[in-house]
Amino acid sequence: MPYEAILFDLDGTLLNTLDGIGNTVNRILASRGFPIHAIDAYRYFVGEGLTLLISRALPEDQRDPMTVQACVEAYRENYNRTFSAVTKPYPGVPAMLDALTARGLKLAILSNKPHRLTMKSVIELLPNWTFEVILGQRAEVPRKPDPAGAYEIAERLGIPPAHFLYLGDTAVDMQTAIAAGMFPIGVLWGFRSAEELQVGGAQALIEHPLDSLKFLDSS
Repeated sequence: MPYEAILFDLDGTLLNTLDGIGNTVNRILASRGFPIHAIDAYRYFVGEGLTLLISRALPEDQRDPMTVQACVEAYRENYNRTFSAVTKPYPGVPAMLDALTARGLKLAILSNKPHRLTMKSVIELLPNWTFEVILGQRAEVPRKPDPAGAYEIAERLGIPPAHFLYLGDTAVDMQTAIAAGMFPIGVLWGFRSAEELQVGGAQALIEHPLDSLKFLDSS
């Protein structure tokens, strides 16, 4: 099948955001007298939106809606000011994006990160490439693994979902791709394990961003 577009997850796929996310949440927790977490623990807190990230990081007896919302707002303000200092594309991602652009592939991003932070992250940290559509989490659209965002991107590009490769680093991404009728590729440089990606439905796993090109060569 001739693939015409690639839909990317953002955190853990294009950008290594783990330190920025973990440090931000830990600052918020510490400022309220709550225990902090090892940065590696945030690999399993992220992926399903900011509210769930904060809820998972808070002590179990502090997950009331008021506390969660206060920490979400603090995160938005804090992360917005500090993320770019510790966040960068994964090695090989720039070369991959260059190669995909040269081949004429349409590039798009779908993230469970809040939409404004998603846009800011892409504009500041991936400025050299054109992404036709960039969507983060929006209140009116169900978050991944619901395929609504993926369908919206396919419709806006005028490309059938079956002509998309979908690259992501979590089971949520693989489930989204399958639900949308896209080809799910799990990336092994991100936040989660090969086992999780396979259980989530990955039809292929890749160890380096440039490995994505082989699916174009064989299509």
